Amino acid sequence: MKSIIRNDWSKAEIREIYHKPIFDLMYEAQSIHREFHKSSEVQVCTLLSVKTGGCKEDCSYCSQSAKYTTNVKPQKLMPTDEVLQKAKQAKENGSTRFCMGAAWREARDNRDFDRVLDMVSEINGMGMEVCATLGLLNEEQAQKLKEAGLYAYNHNIDTSREYYDKVITTRTFDDRIETIKNAQKAKISVCSGGIIGLGETEEDRISMLFTLSNLPEHPESVPVNALVAIEGTPMEGNDRVPVWDMIRMISTARILMPKAMVRLSAGRNEMPVSEQALCFMAGANSIFAGDELLTTPNPAEDKDKAMFDLLNLVPRPAYKGAAADKFEQVPEKV
Repeated sequence: MKSIIRNDWSKAEIREIYHKPIFDLMYEAQSIHREFHKSSEVQVCTLLSVKTGGCKEDCSYCSQSAKYTTNVKPQKLMPTDEVLQKAKQAKENGSTRFCMGAAWREARDNRDFDRVLDMVSEINGMGMEVCATLGLLNEEQAQKLKEAGLYAYNHNIDTSREYYDKVITTRTFDDRIETIKNAQKAKISVCSGGIIGLGETEEDRISMLFTLSNLPEHPESVPVNALVAIEGTPMEGNDRVPVWDMIRMISTARILMPKAMVRLSAGRNEMPVSEQALCFMAGANSIFAGDELLTTPNPAEDKDKAMFDLLNLVPRPAYKGAAADKFEQVPEKV
């Protein structure tokens, strides 16, 4: 019997799923995963910080906030040709999605935004799925990104509505939701997940999944991040997230949002292959490749290639999946 895609989950239902015995939870998640995805395919994404540091936000986990003293040095928007070269290298290394991150509170209608639009257009022409994370977006900006060829927009909700103001005070949870809605109105695929290890409770994690799974349209990608505690931020002393917490989050996300790409994101550098394998068994089918995730360490590409060989995993082709029919695949430029 095929699973039904639902957008009306209750917190009680999610709580029951989340707290199932771990092997029962993983088995259910893996079964649903195989209904909607090829079990050996993993989407390989590359994330590049195209504008680093100096952000006005006070996100308590982030090394790029101007409010904290960290080892991140603010940098202006990268030259377009450098970004395009990075995208080309990413494609050669097997990535099918290229995500550009800019440490802005919100996108502004200026030369830098116009340059990002040019980058989106050029990378789209390479035949890669182009993703961006530029902070808050209005409807007009979302439409411009769509017209430039943007495939996905990343805007994580980070944590639960109830815990949000304990992590960030410079914008609201509803600001986050509004940007997601603006991207979806423009027919841009949404990438939205969160972070665990921020000091939240299990109930906060359940509430975060409740918000994501009850959006009118599920996110196409759901990143599950384990906090990387960074010196100089208010959360520098937080404990490492146990792998079993990641597995519960990934499994529950897979059951609630069967079609989504569930991405094993930040924190992977601290996980041995055995722990990552358990996360893939739990329903994860996407990773970030490359030595760095914005400003935090990530496994080297040769290690990921060795892991793929060991686990018989293969990169997922670009533009594959339920969202593919919304986008015109652009042939690679010769």
